[in-house]
Order: sequence, then structure tokens, then C-alpha cells
Amino acid sequence: MTDITALPGGKSPWQSAARFGLYTLLLLFAAYYILPLIVVLSTSMKDLDEIRNGTLLSLPAEINFEAWGYAWNEACIGVSCTGLKPYFWNSVAMTIPAVTISTLLGALTGYSLTKFRFRGANLIFALILFGCFIPFQVVLLPMAQSLGFLGIANTVPGLVLVHIVYGLPFTVLFFRNYYVNIPDDLIKAATIDGAGFFMIFWRIMLPLSPPIIVVTVIWQFTQIWNDFLFGASFTTGGGQPVTVALNNLVNTTTGVKRYNVDMAAALITAAPTLAVYVLAGRYFVRGLTAGSVKG
Repeated sequence: MTDITALPGGKSPWQSAARFGLYTLLLLFAAYYILPLIVVLSTSMKDLDEIRNGTLLSLPAEINFEAWGYAWNEACIGVSCTGLKPYFWNSVAMTIPAVTISTLLGALTGYSLTKFRFRGANLIFALILFGCFIPFQVVLLPMAQSLGFLGIANTVPGLVLVHIVYGLPFTVLFFRNYYVNIPDDLIKAATIDGAGFFMIFWRIMLPLSPPIIVVTVIWQFTQIWNDFLFGASFTTGGGQPVTVALNNLVNTTTGVKRYNVDMAAALITAAPTLAVYVLAGRYFVRGLTAGSVKG
């Protein structure tokens, strides 16, 4: 018998209504989260007169990037009117080596803990994993003392070291959980053929690791670039990252408050992480689940 309640596509009216309601709800949530970004972008392209006379949600009458150039080259950050440019490059100089080194060390450690197991490996992994749960505030004082002892306090290399140390527990966790699902027979066969520790790592493990490398790079890049606490605690003046400079820019007033410059500066600061999210966000979940099923 034919179900007269079924639609031509084989779905009942209730299923279609439920799907319509789900998509409507998702669209509302998407609009709710994207609205602040639209407001910030729109405000950054207006001049001050248009901001004063218009409404928060009104679109710019004319696209104007003057505020962007001012935020990049001329905006005053404290007593220095150099714009965000030098601080942006501080963040680049901090993030790239910190991400690269922490990812490489995490891969080596995860490889050692899973494929060259030794007595106490599980205890060491548990101690490393404990580092994931240590709040930022707890490590501020010992980190400051260590940086002072090493002579790299208030420098970009000092921030690189801080982020490598704090990021290692996460990178080790990612790689360890990924490598544990790679068959040990590959390592045994390579060992029989005469391959050593590092040759196996470079020739076998790393070529199998792109999914988890993508996950780790996205995670570390986002965490390091967006960090404010370490940058504010361990650097001053010209050595600060862009997130700290943005805070100082917004709180520096030299006459009329230029909201369009503040919005442009916020977008410049967020641009790298937004780009990473848009271009590589879909690979994050894919990489996390790539090693979750064995066989």
C-alpha cells in the first residue's frame, strides 16, 4: 500500500518540517555569531562623521580604507605612534618558530612514547599530560624567573620559549594518540632493515603524519597568536605581540576617539587566525579523527 502522507521524495511532512526547523535554527545561530564581525568590518570602512550620524548596523555609504592604513602605520600605541605594523611582525616572529619547534618536538616525543617504549613511558606521558591542565597564571612567576636567568626576558625569543614549553603537552598528546594506531610491524620491519631511530621517524612516521600535523599547527597557531597574558606579562614596549598592542591602541586616546581605527586594528589583529580558520578549519576535525580507528 502507498503511504499517502509521504512526500514525493520519500520523506514524511514531519521529517521535512523538522529539517526546515533545524536549518532555520542553524541560520539564526550563524547570523547571531557573524553579526559582530559584520558590524566591525562595516565600522572600519566608515569615516567618523558617518559613524556619528549613522546607526550601528548601517552599511558604509562609501568604502573607505583610510582607517586601515592609519591603524597599520600611524596609530598611537602608548607614546609610540608607529601603528600595529612592528607589533604584527613581532607576532609573526614569535608564532612561526614556536609552532614549528613545538610541533616537531611533540612529534618526536609522541613517536618515542609509542614506538620505542621504555620503562616508565606511561608515567612520563601522564606527567606531560598533566601540563595540559595547568592554568596560565600558575606558570607566570617560574617562567619570569627562568627567562631572567636565561637573559631573554622582554624579548621575542623569550616568548617563543614560553609558548614552546606551554604548548608541548598538547602537541605530545596529539601525536601520541595518533601514532599509537600506526602498526608496530612497520617499525619492526624498518629496524630489521637497519633503520635507526631518526631514520624511521623521518622516512616512515612523518610521511604518515600530515593529518595530525595539520591539527597541531592549527591548534598551536591559534593559541599562540591569540595569546594576551604571556605577551602582557613578559614583554614591554616595542617587544610586545600584536594582541597586547591592540589593547594599548584601543585604550590610548589622543583627542577624538576614532572607532573606525579601533575596528580596523581589531580586524588586522584577527586576520591571520580568521584566515587559518576559513582555509583549514575543515581539516581540523578530519585530522583529529584520522587516527581514531585502528586498521
